[in-house]
Amino acid sequence: MKVFVIPDIHLKPWIFDRAEDILSQGEYDRVVCLGDLVDDWNQEMNIGLYRETFERAVRFTEKHTDMLFCYGNHDISYVWEAHESGYSEEARSVVLGGISMLKESLPEDAIGFIHRIDNVLFSHAGLLEVFVSCFFPNHQGGLDDLLRQINSSGMNEMWCDDSPIWARPQDGRAMLYPKGMMQVVGHTPVRKTDYWNGLLTIDNFSTYRDGMPIGDQRFIWIDTVSKEWGFADERFC
Repeated sequence: MKVFVIPDIHLKPWIFDRAEDILSQGEYDRVVCLGDLVDDWNQEMNIGLYRETFERAVRFTEKHTDMLFCYGNHDISYVWEAHESGYSEEARSVVLGGISMLKESLPEDAIGFIHRIDNVLFSHAGLLEVFVSCFFPNHQGGLDDLLRQINSSGMNEMWCDDSPIWARPQDGRAMLYPKGMMQVVGHTPVRKTDYWNGLLTIDNFSTYRDGMPIGDQRFIWIDTVSKEWGFADERFC
């Protein structure tokens, strides 16, 4: 299956516009969004931008009804009232309403912390062996059963440094779970999309505090069977 991946949004609704433009020029079987629709530097009071981002996201999902969405730490923080950097108390009702609209526009199992398509796992930050061994030490079922349990988890399990919404395995010190699966994640900003040791990190639309881009703002596609990947916007090469 050829999947088009949308990295962290962080109140940049124009990312969906650019994605639509690229999607219209190629053939893809599915779209996956890695989450963090909300929060950005100094935007806590810009409630209109929060609303605009969700409205654009919902229009996108209404057109791409088979899209999968991964909760990011910034998205789910509003559900759990877990304050963190960029959290906007003023925007909470807009975020909760926006998440409800997303749920209504997509199938029930299309929104969660982690999704599997063939040989690839998609999540906001990555699935680590240490997280599984800590919170699911007696797991006896297969991988899909484990993913269902993770997607049913709450704040007690997910609001920790090693969870699929907070992990940062890019330095190679943490072991991915399970072995042999490729993982596609956002969460950790990168200058260029980077693949190393089974991990593809694509948070390349995030910015510095002054608004300057950190990354090269590229979209990728991935073949979930062969685990081959490439840039969907080759005209920018």
